[in-house]
Amino acid sequence: METRKLGKTDIYVSICSIGTMNFGMPNSCQGNLETLLDLALDAGINFIDTAEMYPSPASSETYGISEKILGKWLKRKNRSNLVIASKASGPGEFVPWIRGGKSKHDLKNLTDAVDGSLKRLQTDYIDLYQLHWPDRATNFFGQLGYKKPKTELHFDIEKTLEALSELVKSGKIRAVGLCNETAWGAMQFRKIGEMRNLPIISSIQNPYNLLNRTFEINLAEFSIRENCGLISYSPLAFGMLTGKYIKESAPPKARLNRYSHYKKYKSAIALNATKKYVALARKWQLDPAHMAISWIMSKPFLTSVIIGFSNEQQLRHNLKSVDVDISNELHKSIEKIHLKIPNPCP
Repeated sequence: METRKLGKTDIYVSICSIGTMNFGMPNSCQGNLETLLDLALDAGINFIDTAEMYPSPASSETYGISEKILGKWLKRKNRSNLVIASKASGPGEFVPWIRGGKSKHDLKNLTDAVDGSLKRLQTDYIDLYQLHWPDRATNFFGQLGYKKPKTELHFDIEKTLEALSELVKSGKIRAVGLCNETAWGAMQFRKIGEMRNLPIISSIQNPYNLLNRTFEINLAEFSIRENCGLISYSPLAFGMLTGKYIKESAPPKARLNRYSHYKKYKSAIALNATKKYVALARKWQLDPAHMAISWIMSKPFLTSVIIGFSNEQQLRHNLKSVDVDISNELHKSIEKIHLKIPNPCP
């Protein structure tokens, strides 16, 4: 499997990576997760992404379980062959059990977060440590467009980078990244890091798929010019781009049928766009999921695309995407759909 360099580090990650967001959720995975992780490893994947908050949707009862499951598996592997990424939660009333719901990206909170993740992961270091969402008031998690906040949250990017620098010096983390970030935020982190000789951001993990290409508007230029590649999550738009929801054929336990807060993916405009992408894939005799994932892999600003799975069949199926090529003609056809229905699920 192809590997790509993580920013300006000496770390190389597989172009396809494993996400653990559903590890530990009831009815989320059929089969032994450790066996499925072995399968991914055998396929050439060396990059696994997790977070202290996982599994998601988050709850106080399941907090940290995904890292614990991954840690149990990691304990019996050659750690030096793997690249493990985790994330520190930011402030949010929806996670009051994580440092009182008021966690900030400062030295105390980030140290507590890292130490907790290291213990659950049963490892001495985390290769890529990411800020799960900004600790300032801005647009993320589906909010399209910035609106001046009525109440600003206190944030200090320089202090955050100083804290991350201490964690790098301690050997607890190797590289740092951002998640659910804007172009302004990403550029501030990069500029301050360079000016103060503090950690340089190596990656940005944002949603990116055929139904949500907002990353291209300004972050794509940042990624390419600043050598800070995208780690793409939700490549199949929570399963929409497989086509299984078009005729309500997805089982009741499928993610979009279980969780109402993902309902934007099943809107009329999202269904209309999905139908067109699925029909296009079949016209080219491609599986819709393979086309959707391979299309992301073709982007010059991409470092790695995160795939999830609910069972062995799904994992094996998604892994086949690495063998699919998107021709120039197919790219043009995809663009035609996008121009008619741009970003129905930001």
